[in-house]
Amino acid sequence: MNLPLPDLAVYRSSFQKKGVTYPVPVVPSAKDGLLKLLPAPPAGKTGWPWTEESSPAIYSNKATWPKLTIVTPSYNQGLFLEQTIRSVLLQNYPNLEYIVIDGGSTDNSKDIIEKYSSWLSYRQSEKDKGQSHAINLGFSLASGKYMAWINSDDYYLKDVFWLVTRGFIAGKVDFIYGYAYNFHVKTARFELIKINPLLDYFIRIPALPQPSCFWAAHIHQPVNEALQCSLDYELWLRMVKGNTRLLIKQPLSVANVHEDAKTSSPKLDAAREKDHQLICSQDGHGPVYDWDKRILFYRVYSRIINILNKISLK
Repeated sequence: MNLPLPDLAVYRSSFQKKGVTYPVPVVPSAKDGLLKLLPAPPAGKTGWPWTEESSPAIYSNKATWPKLTIVTPSYNQGLFLEQTIRSVLLQNYPNLEYIVIDGGSTDNSKDIIEKYSSWLSYRQSEKDKGQSHAINLGFSLASGKYMAWINSDDYYLKDVFWLVTRGFIAGKVDFIYGYAYNFHVKTARFELIKINPLLDYFIRIPALPQPSCFWAAHIHQPVNEALQCSLDYELWLRMVKGNTRLLIKQPLSVANVHEDAKTSSPKLDAAREKDHQLICSQDGHGPVYDWDKRILFYRVYSRIINILNKISLK
């Protein structure tokens, strides 16, 4: 495998040359939570993460919690960005590093970022080389023991940071993943995405919902900046295989499905095909010669898991 991956230390050095202090500060916390301190939600917005927050009391059973780094790459998703930011901050996680890298949005994204700037560890809004580059820029400043990224049109569900960090601490695992929802914006419909425990043999089958994935810093690797759509899938191929994992069998996140979303936009079909060719090239991860067999085994495996789940519920 000969993938062109950037050196995050070089990116971090460029930030430091601009005067950015490393590590960046953690998000200010409040004993009674941030809900009353954050800007008021837009008119008509109620529930999570607008008028609800995770209770700070859920973290009271430990004196210290490991630092968690969340990165949000952003570009012209002002319709959803505030929801994303609030879903991170209103977790009320007591040791949070939150970094927002905006690619110079031309909509209202920059105004939203500035509105919440007092609660962001670092933010910038300037032209970059795309989503993958923005993610790598953000992670070059990361100093958390655990980390994840959430795109600017997705959001976390309530109490997720508490749930995930408890899983890391108790299970001593490298990678945690969970179920997710797709929210179809046009029809206002939630679609539950369940996944099976991930086996290394099936890792080439795209299954992991990116916003429901978290990992330990010691296994982190840069995102491949040559990819436009399949960057998360390719990262899992390098980062997840062979490492210890924990599946949380409940939804951790919501992905807004809309006409400009990378995962669903027909405008990006050519980009997805280009990504596929790069990933399956000899310099990438190579072709899967036994694809039909793997798919067959995966269907059998999924049926067995479904049967076992039904039995366990009886």
